[in-house]
Amino acid sequence: MSSPGIAPLHSDGSEPSRTLPFDGCTNFRDLGGYRTADGLQIGWRRLFRADGLHRLSESDHRRLIELGVATVIDLRTVDEAARRGRFPVEQVPVRYVDLPLTDVLPPTEELPSWREASFVATRYARMVAEGAPALTRAFEVLGSVDALPAVFHCSAGKDRTGVLSALILAFLGVSDEVIVEDYALSAAAMADLLEHLKAEYPDSAEQVEQHAPAILRVMPDTMEQFLALVRAGYGNYQGLADSLGVAGAVERLRQALLVTP
Repeated sequence: MSSPGIAPLHSDGSEPSRTLPFDGCTNFRDLGGYRTADGLQIGWRRLFRADGLHRLSESDHRRLIELGVATVIDLRTVDEAARRGRFPVEQVPVRYVDLPLTDVLPPTEELPSWREASFVATRYARMVAEGAPALTRAFEVLGSVDALPAVFHCSAGKDRTGVLSALILAFLGVSDEVIVEDYALSAAAMADLLEHLKAEYPDSAEQVEQHAPAILRVMPDTMEQFLALVRAGYGNYQGLADSLGVAGAVERLRQALLVTP
């Protein structure tokens, strides 16, 4: 029998869908099903990653309640959350944790460089260094009692969310290859996200379209290079976990997330 909150295999033996459809966001994904080096598997419907959760419909609210979501971690800047809105805790009672991974968004003049994998990978590494307190807190929250099921998100569900997702998977023992594959799954959602952004900011549609190629581009090489930078900077993933002071939280997360396939 499956543990509460962990979706069983379908009757035909297939796994649950990794991408979950929502009216108000385009990049809501389950991190379940990924195998770890020690032969375990992340339980389904326990941990999710997403883009902005401020546009959710009533149907979306019901879906999140059905999923039993208990914790929402918001990685957006203070300004983003204030302008776009926060998670609707009045409709979906959760533990909402505001944890900006960066203080400000990239300046407009820097956006063309976000088409280069090496540039973005370096920015991700800087995000880890400068956002260390937020990352530490994120692991403490996720590893706390009754935190799961949980979802963490930013605006696109690609960069800041991609960094935290990569570290979670790496610390749990998921292979680099799978981490890169998970990162690349965001590509399919970016076209829909662009349409959401143009609808949300009709007066800025031209500007959104202009910067979209840089903002929404998903390059697997970016994650490959970021993971290499992490290993080079900290020796290995355990070195980064020790630097962040999250070894205990990671172990609690392992106990809460990992199941026997």
